[in-house]
This record gives sequence, C-alpha cells and structure tokens, in this order.
Amino acid sequence: MTQLPLAFKGAPGSPYTRKMLALMRYRHIPYRYLVGAAADKAGMPKPAVELLPTFYFPDRSGALVAVTDSTPILRRLEQEVAGRSALPPDPVLAFVDALLEDFADEWVTKAMFHYRWHFAPGIDKAGGVLPVHFLGVNADESMLKAAKVQFSKRQVGRLPVVGSNPATAEMIEAAYVRLLDLLDAHLRGQPFLMGQRPGASDFALYGQLSQLAHFDPTSMELTLQRSARVLAWVDLVEDLSGLEPRDSDWACADPIAPTLLALLRELAQAYVPVMLANARAHAAGDKELSADLSAGRWQQAVVPYQTKCLRWLRTQYAELGASDQSRAAALMQAAGISELVCATL
Repeated sequence: MTQLPLAFKGAPGSPYTRKMLALMRYRHIPYRYLVGAAADKAGMPKPAVELLPTFYFPDRSGALVAVTDSTPILRRLEQEVAGRSALPPDPVLAFVDALLEDFADEWVTKAMFHYRWHFAPGIDKAGGVLPVHFLGVNADESMLKAAKVQFSKRQVGRLPVVGSNPATAEMIEAAYVRLLDLLDAHLRGQPFLMGQRPGASDFALYGQLSQLAHFDPTSMELTLQRSARVLAWVDLVEDLSGLEPRDSDWACADPIAPTLLALLRELAQAYVPVMLANARAHAAGDKELSADLSAGRWQQAVVPYQTKCLRWLRTQYAELGASDQSRAAALMQAAGISELVCATL
C-alpha cells in the first residue's frame, strides 16, 4: 500500500510533474516533493528509465521502488487512497476521460515541446531556467551557462523525435489554436472537462498548459491573446484543494455536452490517425511513421510507448459491458474517432 506522505521526484518544468502535483492537491494526498538532487541525497532508488515524475512506492517486502508513468500511477492512487476521485463512475464518461487524458499527455505535449524548443525566446528561457531546477539556485554561474548550452542543444535536437519539423510546425500551431478555442467554448458552460468536478483529463491538460500558458513565451502570448479564460483556468486548477466535489457534479454522457463532443472531434484531426500510424509502423518494425492528415502529411519517429497507450484505451473499451460499449461506440461515431478502437492494426 502507498506510504503517506508519498515521496516523488519532479521538476516545475515537467508537465507530468505538474499534472500529478495538482491531482494530489485536489485529492488531499500528502506528499514529499523532491526537486533537483534531493532524491539522490535521500538515497531514493533509481527507475529503469529516468522520467519525471518518479514516484517511490513500497514493494511486497516494504522496500521502495521507483515508478514512472503518470497514467497508471494516477489509477494506482485511486485504488490505494480513498476519497475525492478523479475518475468518473459512469464507465462511458470514464472512457471519454481516458481518451482526453491520453490526448493531452501524448498529443498536446507536442505543442508544448514545439513552442519551447522551436522559437528562440523559448529556447533562451527554458535553456536558462530548467537546468537551475536540477542544479540548484546556488549553482556556480559557469556551470549553469554550460548546462544551458548543452541542455538546449540536446532538446532542440529532439524536436523531430516528438514530431516538430518544417513540415509539421504549422499543423502543430494550428492545432493549439483550435484547442484554445474549443476549451474556451467549453469552459463557458462548465468549469472542467468532466463537468463541475475535474477528471484525470483535466489534470493532464492542466499539466501541458502549465507550460504552454504560463512558461514558454511564444505560446504564453498566444494563449493570452486567444483566451484569458483558459489562462485563468490553469491558475485555478493548480490548487483545487478547497473544492468540495459532489457525486452529482460529474458531466452527463447521455447526452454529452456539445462542447465536450467538439473536443472529442478534435481528436480526429491528428491524434487518432497519428496514434494508429504509429502502432502500425511499430508493428512493422519501422523507425519512422507517416500519416495523411486533412492539414497535410505528418511524419515523425515512431514512439513505442504510444503503442502501449493505444492498447490501454482499446482494452478499456473492450471491457465495457454491452450496453456501455454501445453508448461509447455511438459517441465515438459522432466524434468521428471510431477507428481508434476498431481499426485493424
């Protein structure tokens, strides 16, 4: 079982760290936030792959084990820490929540990385600030300057890996503008994606927007110009510890709110075809994927992890009861995203 306060390693510039911080504040889960070298100094175990955030859970013997990946961790906390759930009880709404959580984690993050490392102001700011999170505010200036150069060069070099390249840049930027408009329209009717209380998708989207709307200069300015409402929403979701959710606060899936259906339709623009193309390319042993989108041809490196994400979503859909699966299928058909769970891979 989870030992409280829950220790985890993270960084302010990590959207997934911010996702989990906001979740734990909302759910009243006590935690110890280890930044920089604090985890090493505390003798915490290292994960197989260094990712943020890294949580430390006890194994069967009681020894701490380093665990990464926010999606299964969020669900583990639902099982082991009671109260103030972030997962809707309606299986169909829970599936919608999972879809939008993955969309934020795996697609909106492309915009986050693009705006941070494609534009000169973002490179300069992130290259200067983010190393300080790891090296400490009292680090030697010459060390920080060297880290800025090395870290920026490495991250800019990773742009093609996440899908940002000359052919896709305009598509990424247009998709972010559409997302801002869709979210602005939705928030005019209800304060969260999942209704009057937040779901996992709210925290996932908040994590990406904590960077896009509040850190990276180019996307910050764009977000303010497009929707002050979205900018303010990010401020509010950061700490929802004072919100008192009720069972009746969840959104209704029958019928689904038109603005939430519009957000699901956005998944058909790029997220769904790219996820499917990625899975097919990975199965074929290819290193690159390509997908024909309405906005143009998308090309990027294959991301093996995203095949696991797709499998999770397909499993969740397959495990729905007959009536719930029929409801979910109708929703997906209305949104134009049925291929995500039914297309042959």
